[in-house]
Amino acid sequence: MGVAAVIEPLVVVTLLFGGTWINRRSRRPSHLDQVSSKDYEPESPGSQQSYGSRSTSPDPENLANPPPMLSFFGQRRSRVISILGFSWKVETPCTKIFEERLLSRVLRKFPFLVECWYWALVYWTYQIGRAITAMTLKEETVDVARHHALQVIWLEEKLGLFVEVSLQGWLLKRPLLMACVNWIYSFIHIPGTIAFLVGLYYYTTTRNETTGYRPLKPWYAQERPAGPALYQDRRRTLAMCNFLAFIVFTLWPCMPPRLLSDASVETPDGEAGRKYGFVDTVHGADGVGSVWTQNRFCNQYAAMPSLHFGYSLLIGLSIMTIPLESPSHGRGGSKELPRRYTLWHWRRVLCVVLGFLYPFIILLAIITTANHFVLDAVAGMVVCGLGWWLNGALLNLLPLEDYFLWLLRIHKPESSTRGYSGMLS
Repeated sequence: MGVAAVIEPLVVVTLLFGGTWINRRSRRPSHLDQVSSKDYEPESPGSQQSYGSRSTSPDPENLANPPPMLSFFGQRRSRVISILGFSWKVETPCTKIFEERLLSRVLRKFPFLVECWYWALVYWTYQIGRAITAMTLKEETVDVARHHALQVIWLEEKLGLFVEVSLQGWLLKRPLLMACVNWIYSFIHIPGTIAFLVGLYYYTTTRNETTGYRPLKPWYAQERPAGPALYQDRRRTLAMCNFLAFIVFTLWPCMPPRLLSDASVETPDGEAGRKYGFVDTVHGADGVGSVWTQNRFCNQYAAMPSLHFGYSLLIGLSIMTIPLESPSHGRGGSKELPRRYTLWHWRRVLCVVLGFLYPFIILLAIITTANHFVLDAVAGMVVCGLGWWLNGALLNLLPLEDYFLWLLRIHKPESSTRGYSGMLS
């Protein structure tokens, strides 16, 4: 891996620290500290129900009557658990009493540190799961994964989708272009996802902390199309994609095309796989394998589904459809672009082009480097869609976070939108 072993982690750390700094919370001018509480009241009684945190009670400081005191946990807050259409309320600790502790004040100043924690939690939980799967692999599991890969090829041939060999052969004749594709496959997946989260957080949350010199009303900032709820939905979707992908490759291991060319396998399936002539361009002697995917703890038989493509598709669709607001947003304006400019405005065209190119380039990279089949990408697309649809299920973890933060004596920063005040919300 060489220099890549240093560059890639450095890029990831730089993005996380840079995102923390860009999305820091600035001190409002002192005259705004006296903003009337009526500025934060919703216009209608039902508007509070739109908050994304699935909390059924406002924070204690906004209650006319304080919540009941319990002997051990102190103040409580209400959460809603919803499973298969059935909902019920639970009471969890309120961490507001810890808001002046050192860590709470640091998080209040740099709220994106919470997002770094979320990303690390989701990513390393997924990678640890893959590592456990990799370390417990048996030889028969490898044979099953190889057989599954051959089944994928057979199905693609039946559907007329088997283009991996011809695409890789065309690119192998162009070494410089092949080298660029190898770098794209190895180093865009994780840094690109983090860069997307940093930018989306800034666009939807940091900008909405204040509009010009006047703080936004919490209900208004939450309900605006490009508000924090948009970011929270995408972040939960990525987490749900990891969960669904883990289930699939654990129950149905599939070998990537590059491993089908293993000359040491003398079984009929081994001979059948070698005849296709796939070349491992990323992990070979002249490759640029990623430190995240080229280690003994990485499960090499998790080609189905392709999270490279699933993530890139989610990012691309988010960029394509992101609500565009007028340039005056952040300087006193708050309206979206006029309807007549929504489709053909140059900013919308740019979003559509970028949103299409990103997953398209990733798709070509995963196929031409022989790391995924076309149907792996299709499975990644399905996982992306299911993750988008089911991501609200993660809100049921909010009570666990409340107890976790209470045990750590930490109060999470609260955005100008109450919907952002809960973990995974």
